[in-house]
Amino acid sequence: MIRVLAIDDEPLALKQLAAYIGKIPYLELVDTCQSALDALKVMEEEVVDAIFVDINMPDLNGMDFVKSLLVPPLVVFTTAYSEYAVEGFRVDAVDYLLKPFGLQDFQRAAQRLKDRFEATRALDGQTQPSAPQPAVAPADDSMFLKTDYKTVRISVKDIRYVEGMSEYLKIYLEGQPKPLIVLLSMKKMEERLPQDSFMRIHRSYIINLSKIREVNKNRVIMDEDTYLPIGDLYKETFQNYLSSKFLGK
Repeated sequence: MIRVLAIDDEPLALKQLAAYIGKIPYLELVDTCQSALDALKVMEEEVVDAIFVDINMPDLNGMDFVKSLLVPPLVVFTTAYSEYAVEGFRVDAVDYLLKPFGLQDFQRAAQRLKDRFEATRALDGQTQPSAPQPAVAPADDSMFLKTDYKTVRISVKDIRYVEGMSEYLKIYLEGQPKPLIVLLSMKKMEERLPQDSFMRIHRSYIINLSKIREVNKNRVIMDEDTYLPIGDLYKETFQNYLSSKFLGK
């Protein structure tokens, strides 16, 4: 059986998608979700082999959601906008269903999903993906974080900055082109990071002080493309830090 997750912010479309999945004997519906954030929560707890995901969704759209996953499951995109087809295949999507689609179109996508799934399992030599393990903070300069449906280890010193996004965090790492997305509060991350090298400068940002390139008025410049605002509540603390490091008049 292929364990699948259905994701769509439109209740009727999600209901239809779930009904189609139920008609395919080799698909097992793990859950239905109305947002990418809900899907992340499910993927933290359940083994998910594949997702049927709408592209146009609020907060985090389906395309960005898939791009953010370090080890994404197999993906079938669903959307009413045909211009996303090329981009969908660039992220190695198994198929692309243009709304409104019927059962015959869905069966075609499901068969392609089955073919890819079997080919991947034959290549891996595995019969069942590993269940997620709980995150644990070790004593050394590293931490384990649950992202996608995997647990990954990162070095604290590699964290450039953390961005708070509603119920989840984006963790930007040195040398990594895209952030990790984890379900975690800013408060818990702030408590976990060493206070002598990390500082919260805004309700939505924690920065690695050693990664600062420049401070310009009310902005911290991390690199040529990243300008982070300094919030009013955090200005005094940040200014005190700068003063302690300042050399010259």
